[in-house]
Amino acid sequence: MDQINDMESTGISEENLRPEENEENEDNEEDEMISDQLVQEEESWKGPELEDDYEEEARTDSNDALEGGEEEGEKGEHLDSIGQPSREGSEQPKTQRIKKTMNYADRVRVLNLRRNLNQLDNLAKEKEMIIRKTREELDACHSHIDSLTNQQRVVESEIEREKEAGNSAAVFRLQAMHRRVCVELGNEKDLESKITAMLNESLLEMWKIEIEQGNFSELRNQIKQDEEYLDQQNQMQAAERLQNQKNRTLQLNQRWLAMERKIQKARDDYDHRLSKALEDAQRNHEKAVRFLKKSLGRIRDKEANQEQKNQEYMQKRMETVLSLKNNISSNREKLRTHQAQNKANFLDAQEQEQKMKETIEAQGHNVTREAFLYKRQVEFEKRKKEFVEQQKARKIEIVSQILKEDAQMEKVKKQSCPQTLKSQDKLSDAVKWRMKTWQYIKKACDDAVPTVPQKHWRSPSPCASLDDRNLLMGTSQEMIAETKYREEEEEEEDGNTRDETLAKPEFTGIWNQECSVPQMPDVGLDSKPVGASKLEKEIFSQNLEKLHSGIIRKHKVCGLEFRGCPFYSKPSLIHFKDFDIGKTYKKKMILINAFYSINYCKLVGVSEHLKDFFTVHFDPPGPMSSGMSCEVGVTFKPMINQDLEGEVTFLSQIGSFSIPLKCSTKKCVLALDKELIDFGTHVVGETISRTITLTNCGALGTRFQLRKAADTTHTAMGQHTVTAPPSIDKAVFVCAPVVETTTGNKKDSNFSMGRFTGDKETVSLNRSEEVIHHTPLPDNFEQLDNLASDTDIIGESLQVLSAERPPGQQSREEVLEITVGKVSEGDIGPFSSVKLQIMFTPAVPGAVQADFKITFDNPDCKPLSFSVTAVSVAVPVWVPNPNVDLKICMYDRLYQDCIIIQSRAKSALRLKFEVCKELANHMELLPKTGYIQAHSSFSVQLKFLPRHSLREDARKYFDVKTRVLEVPMTVMVSDQSKPVEFTVHAIVTTSDLEIRPTEVDFGFCSIYEAVQTTITLTNKAILPQEFGFVELPEFVEIQPNDGFGMLLPLEQLQLDIIFKAQRAKEYSFELTCKTEINREFKLSCKAVGVHPPLELSHTLVQFSATALNDVSTANIFVINNHVSVNQFTHSVPRVGKGEVAPVGPTSFQFLVPEDSPITIMPCVGTVLPGKKCMLEVSFRPVLCDQLIRLEAVHLLCQAAEAKAQMERKARELELQRRKEEALLTRKDGKRPSSILSISQISKHTRPFQPPNPEDISPDSEEYIAAHLSLIRSFANHFDKYVIPCLIACGDIDEKKGTENLHYNPYFTLYLELHCPSVAPALMVTSNNGRTVFNFGDVGVGHTVKKEVKLHNISQEQLVLGYSFLNPFGSFTVLNPFWTLEEGESRNLLISFCPEENTPYFEMLEIRSGKFTLTLTLTGQGVIPSISCSVEGDVFNMGYVLAKETATATFKIENTSNLTLKYNILLDSLSPSREREQPKIPPFLASPGKADVVGTQNYNGLSVFSVSPVEGTITFKKCQEFTITFSPDHESLYYSDCIHILIFGKETIRVIQLKGAARNHIMFVEGGDPLDVPIESLAVTTSMAEEASKAESGKSTNSILLNLECVQSETFVIPATRELRVGAIRSTQFASKKNVEFNWENMQLLQLKGFTVDPVKGSVERGQTKPINVSWVPPAGSNPNQPVTGSAILNVKGDIKEVYSVYFMGRIVTK
Repeated sequence: MDQINDMESTGISEENLRPEENEENEDNEEDEMISDQLVQEEESWKGPELEDDYEEEARTDSNDALEGGEEEGEKGEHLDSIGQPSREGSEQPKTQRIKKTMNYADRVRVLNLRRNLNQLDNLAKEKEMIIRKTREELDACHSHIDSLTNQQRVVESEIEREKEAGNSAAVFRLQAMHRRVCVELGNEKDLESKITAMLNESLLEMWKIEIEQGNFSELRNQIKQDEEYLDQQNQMQAAERLQNQKNRTLQLNQRWLAMERKIQKARDDYDHRLSKALEDAQRNHEKAVRFLKKSLGRIRDKEANQEQKNQEYMQKRMETVLSLKNNISSNREKLRTHQAQNKANFLDAQEQEQKMKETIEAQGHNVTREAFLYKRQVEFEKRKKEFVEQQKARKIEIVSQILKEDAQMEKVKKQSCPQTLKSQDKLSDAVKWRMKTWQYIKKACDDAVPTVPQKHWRSPSPCASLDDRNLLMGTSQEMIAETKYREEEEEEEDGNTRDETLAKPEFTGIWNQECSVPQMPDVGLDSKPVGASKLEKEIFSQNLEKLHSGIIRKHKVCGLEFRGCPFYSKPSLIHFKDFDIGKTYKKKMILINAFYSINYCKLVGVSEHLKDFFTVHFDPPGPMSSGMSCEVGVTFKPMINQDLEGEVTFLSQIGSFSIPLKCSTKKCVLALDKELIDFGTHVVGETISRTITLTNCGALGTRFQLRKAADTTHTAMGQHTVTAPPSIDKAVFVCAPVVETTTGNKKDSNFSMGRFTGDKETVSLNRSEEVIHHTPLPDNFEQLDNLASDTDIIGESLQVLSAERPPGQQSREEVLEITVGKVSEGDIGPFSSVKLQIMFTPAVPGAVQADFKITFDNPDCKPLSFSVTAVSVAVPVWVPNPNVDLKICMYDRLYQDCIIIQSRAKSALRLKFEVCKELANHMELLPKTGYIQAHSSFSVQLKFLPRHSLREDARKYFDVKTRVLEVPMTVMVSDQSKPVEFTVHAIVTTSDLEIRPTEVDFGFCSIYEAVQTTITLTNKAILPQEFGFVELPEFVEIQPNDGFGMLLPLEQLQLDIIFKAQRAKEYSFELTCKTEINREFKLSCKAVGVHPPLELSHTLVQFSATALNDVSTANIFVINNHVSVNQFTHSVPRVGKGEVAPVGPTSFQFLVPEDSPITIMPCVGTVLPGKKCMLEVSFRPVLCDQLIRLEAVHLLCQAAEAKAQMERKARELELQRRKEEALLTRKDGKRPSSILSISQISKHTRPFQPPNPEDISPDSEEYIAAHLSLIRSFANHFDKYVIPCLIACGDIDEKKGTENLHYNPYFTLYLELHCPSVAPALMVTSNNGRTVFNFGDVGVGHTVKKEVKLHNISQEQLVLGYSFLNPFGSFTVLNPFWTLEEGESRNLLISFCPEENTPYFEMLEIRSGKFTLTLTLTGQGVIPSISCSVEGDVFNMGYVLAKETATATFKIENTSNLTLKYNILLDSLSPSREREQPKIPPFLASPGKADVVGTQNYNGLSVFSVSPVEGTITFKKCQEFTITFSPDHESLYYSDCIHILIFGKETIRVIQLKGAARNHIMFVEGGDPLDVPIESLAVTTSMAEEASKAESGKSTNSILLNLECVQSETFVIPATRELRVGAIRSTQFASKKNVEFNWENMQLLQLKGFTVDPVKGSVERGQTKPINVSWVPPAGSNPNQPVTGSAILNVKGDIKEVYSVYFMGRIVTK
């Protein structure tokens, strides 16, 4: 709106259209106008600024019109009153423009005019749309006014009617409604007036726009004609460019043919060299075969000797196995003896226990208590003994581990230092020492309780690796000798202890040894792989012999030694369970390579006794990398119904391994859920039932029978002892067997006294442990050997012992009291369970016990037994529920319960209820006294009101930790000595809720933002509690669930409190949390409301889904509504109740994170009062640099893996070829050559080391490939950013920026951005995925074309559109295409033809729906030029030893597109130098200057030489030049100059060469010059004379250092200089390592203010080390008098040099 008014006020006047008077300046003015138009074109994209554009258009039109109409009349006749060109004066300029070619200015003019007219049309369309919307709003407002008017009339009529009816309530309601309708009607009328005014204003603006469009109607026709002519001109230029391109293509074809001829010639040369290399390889192969035959002969002799040793070893093994078999048979007999003695000991213990009980009863003591104490003492002693045994066993394990380590160290020593073996009859020192240690352990363990030797079982695992076998073979002789020695000792001990009833085993099994004897293959058996060829068997036998002989000892990869199984299997055990004969079963397993490097796997076969039932399907996978896997199929077809065990053996590159194999038949696995049923205490006459569950976990069913045990006397395993006097009816003590089952150990039977409480279905812990032993055994227990199965007798069948009764107590009533339910026999199916019912009907008071046994038809199933105990009492009054459980109770809450009392008496009895005095204030029984009638019940009301003093009042009955209250209650009965007791149980908990923190301070909160804080609500009770925050203020919100919910016991819940200030003030309030029991908990809160002076139009911006590298923008406004400080009319900006912010310009600044894809323009600005500032927020998603680097490393690893795979395949082919050659050699009767394994071939290959992601350059191919890969696989991503906006009062200074502003942190605003990013639909696959296409340097007038390959990576067809390129520019799109199918790729051809020697830059946008791909086109029109690697004009060769040579290189690059011919010239070889030599030296003619050509060699040869001196450099190529520095004597002033000429005429670069030569390896540089930079022609002293002077100390060099210190009244700047001590790298003084230096006489210098750092040090060869010298004038120094001093610098290398360094300090006043 403001733009139209400005345009109207300004207009297009005659002054703007007046031409320049001077025609000579017309071209300059035209150029200035073109540049102004270009600037305006860039600014026009930001907004429709039409005023200046219209002025420029009118000015251009007037200039053109006046050029053509000068002859006809005055300039004013061709313009109308408002500045528009007349029709008569515009005809002639049109014809003139058509005749001539449109230049760049005309094109820009036409483009700008068209753009401005389009903007005017768009403005008209927008204004028309606004008018249409405004009219619609006005119509809606009219309709709403009509409806409100009608409603008002209806309400008025109803009011009159209700008044007549006398209904006052309805009248008041209708009057309120009438007022509301009147208010709404008034608002609508105000809105109608505003909309009408807005419509009139819009119509006025629309009329103005239409007038402007009519004024420019003739200009539209003129532009249309110019555009048509411009299109014709572009077509002509395109045709011309096409012809130039054809010529260029012809030249490229000729170059291609020449390149093909060169390639063919190089290929012929390569074939010739290859044939020659093959002939040389054949000759070398013949020589290698001769040497290989001799090596094979020696190897066969060695293998024969090793075979003989193996046969001797196997013979000794056989003898050991026979002795082991004899020992096993004797061990079985001893085990049986052990079992019999255990049984006898158990019976003796029972008899002693019975006698002890009779003695206790005779003394009148409590039998149950004494028995319990005795049993507890026995159990304590037993645990103590077990602890001692465990300690001894642990000591044995430690000693055995030490022995094992010592044996290993001894073996290593023997291998490293071979010695002559002792005779086999004598034991080695290590074995003797080990036997002495075992004797010491045996003595230490003599006092241990004799136990059955335990056998450590373990599940089958893969075989040990070949390294472990070799290790065991190395110590096999010592182990066999040790075994014999132990057997002799055991036989002697057996002879001494043969008469004892129970003896320990005579031998210790091989399984108990730490080092198992290696299993050597039988010599007589064929140990070759199954199904292998003859050649493979021979190779296998040779490799196996090598392994047995210990050739391969360790497997190391990258310095790591591999130990363990080379392959892991999943599953580790192949188990066929519950098989049926005749059926076929298949299973698969996966073998995973666990070796550090490539490995192989080959099937050897299954165990011999399983070959008829198993078939292994295995396809060798070839070489497998570490971590790779392969599948193995196992087929099992059972023929016999028998358990089978074995293993499947495989062979790998580093040894063999095996997978255990097991087959289990269908079995019945039966178990009871409990071993004891305790009915507790019941009254005579009741009937109680209990159930016990019989479970079959096996796959085979059977029939069962439940019956009472025939014999209830003492059994061999144990017996229940139940002796309870009639007064005690709550506890029954039993002695039950406890069997401890641990993996790898046998079952031991222990006996302990357990306690059973009087609950209905209570089973002791010991009994619950017994149930475990009837469950199916783990798989590793089913794999025990047959030898061990005979010895595992103890604990196989557990029996519940019958109760011990006094003589004559067991009678017929026991049989009648405990009976079996309806189900006593039946069938139990596989994997099912059956519930059995046991009934108890007490007849007479006393204890009852019965044993039951369950038998099965399946002979393999052993009978199961369980016991039943019960106690019956005959009390006339009793409580049916002796335990009153009040569950969980809260403090200060009343709980009630009803207690029923039963009576079996024949008369009424008086009852008195008593509560202990500790709980008198908390618990009450009502009534306190009552009478219970005969054979009836009496109800008592229990009231419990726990108070907080409960823990202090009832310390005896209340546990503070567990919060459990257990109170005994007494009912006194008349005529009954024993009172009736019952117990009240309750768990008392608090009802508190804890809120943390107790006070919340929200701080300073803006009225435009919401502040959130988190509180923790904790339930201190052990009951769930419902809660809710009630009566919340309108500015507070609590989430989740609006502050309502339920807390579980002791649960903590996080709640979010959201506070949103409504205005600027200080808030202080309380939040109330109520529970379901109406308890209240307060939370204090406070905050300060802040009203910022600025406001954001939108605090949340949600961008649309934006593709990678695309841009999404949104516009928001920063509004300054602060125009008055009157706080009574409206809210004013302030902090709480603080001062009001001043009215005036207010500045803002957005703090955007550095690495975020967010851009805010402008991010800093100032807003005037009542105004607003528009911001453009841009979101450009890009990939993270670190993510791209990691992806690059991943791609490199994949490429390396693929390369390694190809190399492995190549090695496999090479190995196969060698095998075939060996086979052919064997057929010819020759000995085959040795074949290296793949692992030996690949020993020299180094593993791939992934690069560091930080080392990958962004310009590298790996980085670009990773970038493309991530774009293709990019997944949708969502990011959220919160951008703070700082606010300060005042305007921003253009010079100082935001430094002069003071931002108030409390006024900070926040802008939240939601940024979803998606994968692009279109991507560039050429140019390595880059969207920047640089055409490089192109000669003026030349054309270069590039192809842009576009790929559609979306799942739909794309319709493309292109942005306009500059029609007068140098970039052109030659083949635009408009559609791109799914997954299709097409090439877009772009040409570049520069016309001037300037850079070119344009942006080409390819639009596809919501996605835009931006291509950046750059190019440079240049003339021929080069670049040199030498920085500056001086190339310093550094220091070199005299009579040695140093070389250095520099490069020259042709930066143009032309092939350059160059020449290198040296000034020292210039012909004009001889003519210039008689002249005065430059340092005499002009002080400060030196001759370019310095010192030269005495021998007449040139000091500096360059190669090559001439040649050509193609475009974008480099040429390397080598500079040789060859001095023949010592000098510091060697110099020369190089001139680089292009095409033999133009000197394009001049480089000065400098160098220095020394006779010694050390040098010191720096300081002020003390002599002229030219060398005398007199002959200097020789090197020997200089060395003698240096040794005598007469050779002293001088160095002068001038230091100027800047001093003023306020500060002093110290003066600093630097000396450098260096060491020359040379092979002449190889023995000398470093050059050392040190300073002398430094004390005086320090007093004068001079400081040297470092004082001494050393310099490595080829390096220099700086010495920093600084000077600060001491106090009182005279500024006019310099301060001087000197010091000695000693430098020691091949000789010692002394430098006298003179320091001169001067003060400079500034």
